[in-house]
Amino acid sequence: MSKVLVVEDSLTDKEILTLCLRSSGITVLTAKTAGEAFEQIKQHHFDVIILDVVLPDRSGFEICRELKDDESTKQVPVIICSTKGTEMDKFWGMKQGADAYLPKPIDQEELMKTVQQLVNANP
Repeated sequence: MSKVLVVEDSLTDKEILTLCLRSSGITVLTAKTAGEAFEQIKQHHFDVIILDVVLPDRSGFEICRELKDDESTKQVPVIICSTKGTEMDKFWGMKQGADAYLPKPIDQEELMKTVQQLVNANP
């Protein structure tokens, strides 16, 4: 069974992402801040990490860059999920090492398709 970390400070968005993933049998853990996210990452192995960009303590772009620079987490696929949906935002997210960039409001079918592709590509 796949395990996904959702790093999202909006309760509504976190619930939507969590319910969507869990309905497909995926184990979901959540964090509201970068600090909480890194604590979870130390304790668990994740198949995918979903990051919001605007978080209380650090940006999702910074977190993504740090994850991709670290030997122990650089293989974990990262999906940036943000209201910042311009082509420049997507370009910047991918430059930081994101494996996918999904705009909010989230398209649940697209989310599940992206998660499945990343999990299958990184067994």
